[in-house]
Formats: sequence, structure tokens, C-alpha cells
Amino acid sequence: MKEYDIIVVGAGHAGCEAANAAANLGSRVLLITMNMLNMAQMSCNPSIGGIAKGQIIREIDALGGYSGIITDRTMIQFRMLNHSKGPAMWSPRAQNDRVLFSMEWRKMLESNRNIDFWQDTVSGIIVKGKKIYGLKTGLGKTFRCKSAILANGTFLNGIIHIGEKSFSGGRIGERAEKDLTNSLIKHGFIYQRMKTGTPVRADGRTLNFDRMEEQTGDVNPGRFSYTETPKLSNQKSCFLTYTNSIVHEILKTGFDKSPMYTGRIKGRGPRYCPSIEDKIDRFSAKERHQLFIEPEGWNTIEYYVNGFSSSLPEEIQFKALRKVVGFEKAKFFRPGYAIEYDYFPPHQLNLNLETKIIEGLFFAGQINGTTGYEEAAAQGIIAGINAHLKINNKPEFILKRSEAYIGVLIDDLVTKGTEEPYRMFTSRAEYRILLRQDNADLRLTQKSYSLGLATKSRYDRMIEKYKKVSDFITLLKATNLSPEDVNVILEQKGTNKISQKQKAATILLRPQISLKEMINEISSIKQYAQISGDISEEIIDEIEIQIKYENYIEKEQELANKLVALENIPLKAEFDYMKIKSLSYEAREKLDKIKPKTLGQAGRISGVSPADISVLLVHFGR
Repeated sequence: MKEYDIIVVGAGHAGCEAANAAANLGSRVLLITMNMLNMAQMSCNPSIGGIAKGQIIREIDALGGYSGIITDRTMIQFRMLNHSKGPAMWSPRAQNDRVLFSMEWRKMLESNRNIDFWQDTVSGIIVKGKKIYGLKTGLGKTFRCKSAILANGTFLNGIIHIGEKSFSGGRIGERAEKDLTNSLIKHGFIYQRMKTGTPVRADGRTLNFDRMEEQTGDVNPGRFSYTETPKLSNQKSCFLTYTNSIVHEILKTGFDKSPMYTGRIKGRGPRYCPSIEDKIDRFSAKERHQLFIEPEGWNTIEYYVNGFSSSLPEEIQFKALRKVVGFEKAKFFRPGYAIEYDYFPPHQLNLNLETKIIEGLFFAGQINGTTGYEEAAAQGIIAGINAHLKINNKPEFILKRSEAYIGVLIDDLVTKGTEEPYRMFTSRAEYRILLRQDNADLRLTQKSYSLGLATKSRYDRMIEKYKKVSDFITLLKATNLSPEDVNVILEQKGTNKISQKQKAATILLRPQISLKEMINEISSIKQYAQISGDISEEIIDEIEIQIKYENYIEKEQELANKLVALENIPLKAEFDYMKIKSLSYEAREKLDKIKPKTLGQAGRISGVSPADISVLLVHFGR
């Protein structure tokens, strides 16, 4: 029986990040996947990032993960969403070449000598003394391990639904894994069913893009990685069109054959990414819904119809779509479909993503009830780090809610659980001003470098960047500008002129004024920028954010520091909450089920009130 330090099951976005992180930290890793050709497959939309999701990818990159690098190498369009709002809401999003994305991930993994590969399914876990001991595969092989990470995606007893047709599968054209769930149940795990879906794919040669609204990328495209990845010089457009009342009426004719409405689908679907039939049912007063038509790559005619996820019969899907503007003569590659699969409610996990039932066994990705490549990749890198730390008897690595969106994601899953596919939003984070996409490197690279994951070059680059930011801010706060220096530019921008000298930083506080304009128009600042060397747009944006939002950032940091006090009050895992009769019965039940590690985590459990927290403070002598 061959032995590895860590075995990762599944080569989706969670599995790839998990395997790479553990291997880069020095563990000997075996990555088991059903199909070596589909590593990091973009099963749904060919894009990375978006609202809050873009922040997660930047955090993964700052930790030394590879999702951001792969995205930059394979993107065909870049947009910074919400740029008209405050920087806490800025969210990078890339359109990607689906095939290249998978190929680049495979190349990256194969270049890591600490990773071996095995193409197979995993049918069961082997446990000795409540610790993971090994895994059994569909081909009858057994592998020993010190730790294992299950990142099975939608493959556990997956069933695909298209109208009245249902068949086994983890993705269209790929078989499901049918035995692993039973193996986990035998060891005491609870599972439930969940549902998600994917839209129609269309032949771009048959679409009339002239009748749609073109959506181009940013004029000056950014990137996800903090490393020197290639700058995007050429971009492909996406397009926007809409459904209409005729489309809706055609879709309604198929409701009696929809697995969702006939009850054949038992699992909960995603609230925030509903199917088209769900949209027209839940939002019946709405006359139209947006459809984003997204290219699948540089050299393909395939387009992804974002917004038209469906499990209706294919003939209904196609008939309805041909009534959409621009789709009058459309041909299709495949219909949309729903997929139903097993997941394991994440209250069965600790905050390091290790299961509470079996020591050394970790879950990451959709097996925990999440949806989205970004959420999966985030769990993957944290599981990979912690699996390595576990077998080397080192302290676990946990990110607080005030430190990263990744911390919010995992805390939400473990503390609150989920009954529908969990998706990240900026509104889920209490500290959005602190958790910006621009400063993920400042927040996380030092931590990762201390672990041994982020390289020294990454760390040095971060230190150099923020030294330039700090030095430039110091200059702006010290430099006096006279009316002669700035009044011309102030008048041009429609803001009040000054009558006496003011600090450059004070002038920059005005919303009409940007640092880039000050560098271009004010000689003393321009001269400093030239002397300082490479003052990139990334650095200019960071300086401007720190000055314009300084008071907001300081207030939010003060609040975070106060709440950290509760996070530092530990709770014993074996404590019996049922004996504290002064707690509400719901609080006793929830606390006993989740077993929070800190008082702060206890306070975020649904059903645990501030009064219950006060009771716990008194009980533990605080």
C-alpha cells in the first residue's frame, strides 16, 4: 500500500488549490481525479471574479495560491466592477478561455514534483482510531495517507435533470461517484441534497450581435495577481440582451415537465443564481431578464448564455431562446441542465475545515454546500495549508472575519451552516472597507510567508510596494501647495479655489481631484514621483484610497479591534451547554451542535442572542 502525506480527491478549483498549497509547503501529495483532461474545469460560466468573488481571488493570490495567476494568463477580458462606487465595492472580474484555463492549471500542477496523480474514483475512506488512515478507489487500489482532503464537487451521487429525463452524472458527459457518501455515512456523517444548474451553450456564428448591447473590457485592464503576470493587450467583447413576455410564455408551457416543479428535484437551489424558470415564477411582475452572452475563449465559436440556467425540456429552452433579440436564427451546442448532488452540512467541520468526526479528514468546495469557483478555491487553499500543518503538529491557520473574505466565508459555513448553495457577497462582510481587493497582499502575504507558502519574492514585492505608498503619503501630508500651484486645476475641476497654502493631502481629499492629475499637473509632486522610480497605477490607487478614506478605515479598524476581544475568549470543545439552564433552549441546542471555538463565533450562531452571550460571560467568570 503506497503512502502519501496528503491525498486530495477531486481536481476542481478546490482540489487544485489544496494540492498545490500542501505540496508547496513540502508535503508529498497524491491528487486523485476522474479525468486528467478536466482539471480545474470551468463547469459553468467561463469567468473568474465578480462582486466579492474578485476579492477572494486576490486573497488566494496574496496567500501564494495560483487561481489569480492562471486567470491572468488565460483571460480574454477584464473589468473592474462597481468602479463608480467606493473602493470597498470595487470587484475585479475576468472573462476566460475555458480550455486554456484548464490546461494552465494542469501545467502548473505537473510542474510541482511533490504532486503525484492517479486517475480513478474514490469509493471509501479507511479510518483507524477515529483518524484517517487511507482511501479506497473504484479500481480496487488502496492508498495510505496521514491526511486527506475531499473536494468532490457535484459528483457525489450526482443526477442530471433535463425536462423529464434524468440520468447519473457529476457533469454532463461525466459519471458520478456513488459509493463515497455511504462510506462517510457509516462513520457518522450527515448528508443532504443540493441543486445547481448551468445554462445553454450557443453557436456564435448564428447569433446576431449587432442587435445586442456590446460590453467591452476596461480601456486599461487590470489583473488579479500581485505578481508580474502578462498584461492583457487584446480583449473580446461580451454582449447583453433580454428575455421578453413571449419568451416567458413559451417557458411556462414546459413547467409541467420541469423536474423542479414536478418535485423530482429534492435539493435546494441557489437563491442568488436562480434558473430562468425560477426567475419568471418568483418575479412574475418583471417583464424581462438580462442575458449576458459570453465567449468561451479566443478560438471557439461557443458562447455561454449567462442568465439562462434551466432544467426545462431542451425543445422548450431552444424555442424560447429563439424569441430573444439576437437569437432568432440561433443554433445550440447543448441545453441547460440542473444537477442534484450530495453535500455534507458544514457544521460538521472545524474552522480549519477539518471534520469534527474524523481527525485528519478535511472537506473543501461544493461538498460543503457552496457554489462558485472562487469559494471552492478559497476553501481548497485553506484545507491544503491546514492538512499540511496538521501532519506536522503545527498550529492551525484560521483567518478572522476582519482579515479576509475567506475568513467570512468559512466562518459563515461552519457557524451558520447552509441549506442552499452559499455564495459570497460584499454584504456578508462586516469590515468591507478593510477587506478591499487592492490591499489583500498587505493583509495576507506576511501571514503566508510566515507559513512558508508565499515566496520571498512575493513578500519583498509587497514590502517594497507599501514602502512607496507610505513614503508618498508622508510627502503629501508634509507638502504645502500654494494657490499658484493648484488653483488652475481646482477651477478646471469645478471645485473651490484656495486663498492660502494647504497640504497636498488635504487637496486630495476633494472628490473632484485625483492623485494622477496632481502628479501630472503639479510640478513638486511630479518631480517626487519621478525621483521615486516606478510609481505604478496600483500604487497610485492605493495612496489615493488610504488618504481619501483614512477616517473610515480607522473607525472600522477600531470596531474590528473591539470585537476581536470576544474572538480571544476560547470555549472548550467538549463543554456541555445543555446544563446551563439560564441559556435559551434554542441557544443550548445550537451551541451543543456547532461547538464554537470562541465566544465571538458563538455570538454569530443563528438563535444565540446577546443575552445568551452575557450568560456565557458570567458562567465562564468574565
